[in-house]
This record gives sequence, structure tokens and C-alpha cells, in this order.
Amino acid sequence: MTTVWASHLSEEVKRRYYRKWFSSKKKAFSSYAKKAIENKGDIEAELGKIRKYCSVVRVLAHTQMKKLGLTQRKAYIMEIQINGGNVGQKVEFATSLFEKQVPIDAVFQESEMIDIIGVTKGHGFEGVTTRWGTKRLPRKTHKGLRKVACIGAWHPARVSWAVPRAGQRGFHHRTDINKKVYRIGKGEDKKNATTEFDLTEKQITPLGGFPHYGTVGNDFIMVKGTVAGLRKRPITLRKSLHAPTTRFAHEQIKLKWIDTSSKHGHGKFQTKEEKGKFLGTLKTKQ
Repeated sequence: MTTVWASHLSEEVKRRYYRKWFSSKKKAFSSYAKKAIENKGDIEAELGKIRKYCSVVRVLAHTQMKKLGLTQRKAYIMEIQINGGNVGQKVEFATSLFEKQVPIDAVFQESEMIDIIGVTKGHGFEGVTTRWGTKRLPRKTHKGLRKVACIGAWHPARVSWAVPRAGQRGFHHRTDINKKVYRIGKGEDKKNATTEFDLTEKQITPLGGFPHYGTVGNDFIMVKGTVAGLRKRPITLRKSLHAPTTRFAHEQIKLKWIDTSSKHGHGKFQTKEEKGKFLGTLKTKQ
């Protein structure tokens, strides 16, 4: 039906609407922001139209790229549907979130099950043996042995979709369902890796930082198992659509110990202080 924007949008959002931000005039949403301040009646009319005619209300949310310290400064934008209550309550809830940050602990809780949506790591064009795990042919096979010997009968005169073939492997959109949330931590907390059984004051970032990522300075979520995709690649978290019935799904997790040793090798020290105490005084360059 219509879209109502916040009065002030960050530069990260405006960058999403430009192909080349540096050479543009950077005027995106400038007239809309002026209208939102001077003619508030027009905005209220649009909201009234939503209340009267719409049945589904969605919120446009964006990421905060400046908090990550990455080279990319263009925000990712996503539509999130609001459920519960009537349309008026949905509109009121949506407008109350304008220009506000939604922390992760306001959406998810520890020990619950969530779904993770992402794009897997790409491996390019791969042969049939690597891609599908088919058996290698005998040693003296003509024209190669990492192939499928027979791709089908003479008739029907086509190759079935079920026959393994070479092609793209990885870089696929995948949804991993029912992942257990082990911990949700605050970035500014100096003890966000401390547990009830391990009282050592330490943060979630291991010694030397996470490989190919660095330090974690913002709020984080720890889940059981693997997450699709590369480091720094965006993922989408959502409430589980297919609620599991296993006992593990309803179990309350109480972590005993979090390993913060270096992940760049065979690390054995949990904190910088522990490493310094073990190694003692080191030689310094004069």
C-alpha cells in the first residue's frame, strides 16, 4: 500500500540506494526528511491509510556496519513482518521503533531454538566425484576416472535430474533449522566469557582474535554447531518455524567453561595475564 520512513536515516542506509556513493550528490531522502518535519499531517495520513486498508505490516530494518569495522559501509536492509495484535497496534509498535536499535536479547533468549539462514562457502565449478561423492572408476578407464560411467539408458532420450553431474558447489542459500542458543552476551561486558564454574575475568574474543575476523566488540550470540557461510558474511536469524519436540530443545543450558585460547595454532593460554605469568619477563628490542 505505502511506505513510511523515519525522519532521519543514517548514511549507511542511503548508501544502499546508490551504486557509486562518492560520485553522487548524496541527496537521497533529503526531500522526504524535510516533508516529515514540516508536514507531519502527510505522514499521519499515510499511517492512517495503513491502519484502514492493510492487513500485513512489515518493518524495514538495517544493519549497523560502522560498528563492525569492515571495509563495507553500505547497510543491509531487510523486511521483518510484525505479528500479533490488530493493525493499529502493529503500526503503533512499528513507529515506536523508528531510529532505534533493536538489541539481540530483545528478540532471542538463551536456551531457545532458532533457525539460521545464510549463503554457504563457495567452491566454484567442481567435478562429479567431489560434488556428489561418486565412486572413482578403475585405474585404466578411458578419458578419466573421476566421472560417472553411465548417465542413463538410451530411452528415455534425456539425462535424468537424479544423475550426478559436474557443476557449481557451494555458494548456495541454505536454512539450518533448530540451532540451540548457548549464550547471548553484551559487547561492553568485561566478563562476557565468565561462567558460574569458571570465574576468570575474560572476554569472548580468544587470544589473537578470531581468525580472519578479529575482536568481538559488540553484542554476540553463541549457538551450537556450525553456521553457513564465510566470516563477515551476513546471516539471518529467526524464531524456529518447526518447533522440535526433543528433550534437548527444552533443556536449560548452563555453560561450565568457554575456551578463549588462541585459534591461530595450538593455544594453551586462556588470558593474556596467564600467558605473561607463564612466560615471565620477555626480551624487548632496544
